[in-house]
Amino acid sequence: MTPVLVRLLQLASPTLPVGAYCYSQGLEWAVEAALVHDQASAQQWIGGLLEETIGRFEAPLVARLQRAWAAADDRQVQGLNADFLASRESSELRAETVQMGYSLRRLLHELDDLPLPPAFDAMSEVAFPVAWALAAEVWAVPVRDSLTGYLWSWCENQVMAALKAVPLGQAAGQRLLLALGSRVPGVVEQALVLPEERWSNFAPGLALACSRHEMQYSRLFRS
Repeated sequence: MTPVLVRLLQLASPTLPVGAYCYSQGLEWAVEAALVHDQASAQQWIGGLLEETIGRFEAPLVARLQRAWAAADDRQVQGLNADFLASRESSELRAETVQMGYSLRRLLHELDDLPLPPAFDAMSEVAFPVAWALAAEVWAVPVRDSLTGYLWSWCENQVMAALKAVPLGQAAGQRLLLALGSRVPGVVEQALVLPEERWSNFAPGLALACSRHEMQYSRLFRS
């Protein structure tokens, strides 16, 4: 096992102290509305988001961000950070990425082996993908592997949310991860070549779910 792989596993680990476990990204409301109620419907919901929104906007943006950090293109990093913050459809989703970005930035400063560029601290609000891309770059994780870890981490967090909210059993959770994981390589390959004019996070159902979650009476998650 190479040191780079170890660093990627650390970055993608659910033990990374950024608070990802606090968020469901609208899944909790989908459960409340009975749109997600078993393993099959959870797989449909999470898989659809993976391929149609995360994979077509967030993933190519992470790839572009990592390349921008590698090129020391601070202007592009700042522009992509602003674009991602503007793309959050609800106040909860925006607060989520800002909180996770803040937590990861603070963590990276507390790790002694990471040379961080001044531009990283110059941004008043850092979206989580911006911080992730920088961590992957300074740890020399190839972009393809970085995207794979990013998407796997997202899938794992969504499955963990489904286990708690539906609820689902542990075996169902592992079946979900097997099914979702088989889609990740294709999503990664698409994200690496998708031109910016075709990036899209258009998902009205997700936007409604996230907005309605803000008024949901009983909640386990913050989004």
